Amino acid sequence: MIRPAALLFALLLPAHAALAQDWALDGIDPVGYSREGAAVPGRPDLVTMWRGKAWHFASEENRADFEANPKVFAPALGGLCVVALSEGRSEPGNPRYFAVIDQRTYLLRSESARQRLMADPQQILARAKTVWAKMHP
Repeated sequence: MIRPAALLFALLLPAHAALAQDWALDGIDPVGYSREGAAVPGRPDLVTMWRGKAWHFASEENRADFEANPKVFAPALGGLCVVALSEGRSEPGNPRYFAVIDQRTYLLRSESARQRLMADPQQILARAKTVWAKMHP
């Protein structure tokens, strides 16, 4: 016999998992990268939908700033790892590894990739942007 509570849990679990998959940046506040210089966790109750994803924010001010101009705060180059992209590979960046360069946020796959970017940011960004332009003509 299936208990009602177990059935309810089984029915809700897939919905919750689907919702979590739609979280942009794993719930990290995109405004926090530039404002705090850190990967700041967003609050589950401060959410805005943009481009099919739920973007979470640490404060109402951050949410309002994002809503006014999301392209300023969303990671550049589609959130791909800028170092991998500069090498011709399309790999997702990890929202916990980032760099803010010229007021744009770039995601990276690891701390070592962040260190590589910071050692030669202009060269790596130039190559990554060239690859990105070929991928998105």
